Amino acid sequence: MSRPSRQIPLFPDTAAPTLREVADAVATAGIDGLPSARRLADEARYQEIRARSALTHVEGMPFRWALNPYRGCTHACEYCYARKYQWHLELGAGDDFSSVILVKANLPAVLARELARPGWTRDTVAIGTATDPYQPIEGHYKLTRRAIEILAEARTPFHIVTKGPLVVRDRDVLAAASRVVKCSVCVSVPSVDEDAWARLEPGTAPPLQRLRAVRQLTDAGIEAGVLMMPLVPGITTSRTIIERTLRAIADAGARFVGTNVARLDQGARQHFFAFLEREYPALVEGYTRLYERGTAPPGYVREITGLVRATADRLGL
Repeated sequence: MSRPSRQIPLFPDTAAPTLREVADAVATAGIDGLPSARRLADEARYQEIRARSALTHVEGMPFRWALNPYRGCTHACEYCYARKYQWHLELGAGDDFSSVILVKANLPAVLARELARPGWTRDTVAIGTATDPYQPIEGHYKLTRRAIEILAEARTPFHIVTKGPLVVRDRDVLAAASRVVKCSVCVSVPSVDEDAWARLEPGTAPPLQRLRAVRQLTDAGIEAGVLMMPLVPGITTSRTIIERTLRAIADAGARFVGTNVARLDQGARQHFFAFLEREYPALVEGYTRLYERGTAPPGYVREITGLVRATADRLGL
């Protein structure tokens, strides 16, 4: 028996639903509870929402504030830890994560208001900590671009994390911002292995295209480097793949490189293990032992990150 259809009305631009209203509608009527979501050529549905806040306070990280213009991501990376956040919105951590994208259409106005408060202390803001700020829809909305301009106007330092080569579009505002605040761009390139990329990151640009973006950013005078993460045990952690990737990163002129091993929290864990069953069934037993918790054992993490550091040092990174 089908559930009664309780749908979010077709909100005008000035009254888009909040995240809570989206969660309530999806809980009652599923994805069809979002009739104002537009399905575009990439087959994803885009629902504009009304953000009540732009900045999210973060603890236990090297930054205090996070900014995410979108929820959900068409990059569809199989290992993405942000898949777990979909549960809070009554959306699945699987296909819903990459096919239902929530757009915080009013984010620039809310951000400007928050940064104008007398108590704002100009702490560093990390952009793209949950979902990619330069996934393709940013080409239309330009929310990340406008956020950069607002942060620079408020003399607030920021860092960007992205897999999207679209970031090179914003070289002008990034270069302008770098003249008044400390800012950097971290392009995520876990591996240049073509097979691993095709399976693990099906909606992203090829790794070498992302590295070309790093070169374009550094050539424009922007502090840009590579996050070689997450490293995925048994798939992108071989010495050969690590060295090939680091050589490509060095050739791209990256100013810095960082790395870490994948974490598989609840929500993301279930999705990733289903992925392993389909694509790498021989690894399932090993992963069950390695990931008894959300993270791999500290000794294993030290071994892998140590290998990356030693190789990077040898290559002059």
